[in-house]
Amino acid sequence: MTSRERLRSALAHKSAGGIPVDFGSTAVTGIHVSCVAGLREHYGLERRPVKVHEPYQMLGLIEEDLQNAMGIDVIGIYPYKTMFGFPNEEWKEFRLPWGQDVLVSVDFRTTVDIGGDLLIYPEGDTTAPPSGRMPVGGYFFDTIVRQPVFQEEELDLEDNLEEFSPIGEADLRHFARAVNEASRSKRGVVATFGGLAFGDIALVPAPFLKNPRGIRDIAEWYISTSIRRDFVHRIFEKQCEVALENLQKLRSVVGEAIDALFVCGTDFGTQTSSFCSATTFDELYAPYYRKVNQ
Repeated sequence: MTSRERLRSALAHKSAGGIPVDFGSTAVTGIHVSCVAGLREHYGLERRPVKVHEPYQMLGLIEEDLQNAMGIDVIGIYPYKTMFGFPNEEWKEFRLPWGQDVLVSVDFRTTVDIGGDLLIYPEGDTTAPPSGRMPVGGYFFDTIVRQPVFQEEELDLEDNLEEFSPIGEADLRHFARAVNEASRSKRGVVATFGGLAFGDIALVPAPFLKNPRGIRDIAEWYISTSIRRDFVHRIFEKQCEVALENLQKLRSVVGEAIDALFVCGTDFGTQTSSFCSATTFDELYAPYYRKVNQ
């Protein structure tokens, strides 16, 4: 049984001859660059700088030799642009604060503030306000909340929909090329298309936008799910409409070549409690996730 067959059997609730293993195919199953380097050393693989393919959490690319060593059954398909709004291309060397040498995109541009924190910029534009901060002693970026002042009566639905737009030709070509390449392997293909996560708090502050508008503060967003629920519903309704149209376009270029789709990383719980009641989830979130999943 190939890795792809094992994954498909498991998803069909059939005997899979073993549990399919996923490390690195999505933003929630990735491995930190420091751990990827450590694993390469553990398995006696060639020592070389790890590629930072997801700079927000500083996730490292798990290349084929490490996939083989770890017995990984899947390959991940990522969006064209990262969480900070720039593509991964024209790799360059970069030394991280803890001394590890890695490879990052040419648009991975940072500065160091007066306190020693590492700041990163949306679309790699250092003339824009920074949108991420790696604190001294930290190992990944925290989002910098850039909440514009707003008047309650002037809230504009479109401001919170700026990032949810019809998929463009460049993105379609990227996914067609990436899925075609991945499907040649015997591993299962797990794709992340983006735009499907409703209320994902990692996305609300929009670290990929230079000047985000609307409700972008994390606390204000959660308050809005209670006191401005009609407004949030309208955001989700429009987002869902665009998402379903985009999925149709994507299917026209990738067909049945993917085995699983990463829909969202939306957090509904903390280490100690839930963010909302089950009733709120059923009323506010579930209808839209149900449409996407169906």
